[in-house]
Amino acid sequence: MLYRRIAILVFSTAILIPGMFSELSAQKKMPENLPKYDYAPYHFGFIIGLNSMNFVVKPIKEFNQQDTIKAVSSQAEMGFDIGIVTNLRIGEHFDLRFIPTLAFGERTMLFTRTLHDTIYFDTKKKVESTYLDFPLELKFKSRRLYNSRAYVLVGVKYSIDMASQANKKAADDEIRIKLKKNDYSFEAGVGFDFYTTHFKFGTELKMAYGIRDLLVHESNIYAQSMDRLNSKIFQFTFTFE
Repeated sequence: MLYRRIAILVFSTAILIPGMFSELSAQKKMPENLPKYDYAPYHFGFIIGLNSMNFVVKPIKEFNQQDTIKAVSSQAEMGFDIGIVTNLRIGEHFDLRFIPTLAFGERTMLFTRTLHDTIYFDTKKKVESTYLDFPLELKFKSRRLYNSRAYVLVGVKYSIDMASQANKKAADDEIRIKLKKNDYSFEAGVGFDFYTTHFKFGTELKMAYGIRDLLVHESNIYAQSMDRLNSKIFQFTFTFE
């Protein structure tokens, strides 16, 4: 008798619980924020974020026996970005974005040197940059799911390094790694947009790879140890539109 009552109780619970969850799900269905937002022809906003600036280093093919530098590499450093978003709607799933950005950062160049052919030590050179970036990006958006959607983007970027010392002479005797003032990059990234009651908030991870050799080839042991120096920048940003 007891087993029968337990079986009836389990059977009844199995019927009632899915119905209860279904009803609660219907009651708690998320309201859609800013339902007409994506139909506007254009909108504006701003971004803030972090960057990790680095180089793609191409050393010279062979170091001569008399060279004191035996290896060269680059180490990324953290910086930050701030910019203005201009977004143009060109289709249901496509936007064209122009985001002038001010990016502050630096890299560390590591040179492995020798002393008397027996002692190895590393010399570090800081390379600072303050970029004024002008990226033009094509954004492909997924279908909106309630108050969020994912997207991918590709684009090109023109950059001006306002901290470039390409045409400057050092005030001291220190040898510096000098970069050219202008750069051109390809960009690719992914992100997520979240619609709040008053604005759209987004997170984005983006990579930029420079196509121009940035190194100013001077006649010093550091510059002569490298054949090419290209920028490589990762950005993690928050957008408010």
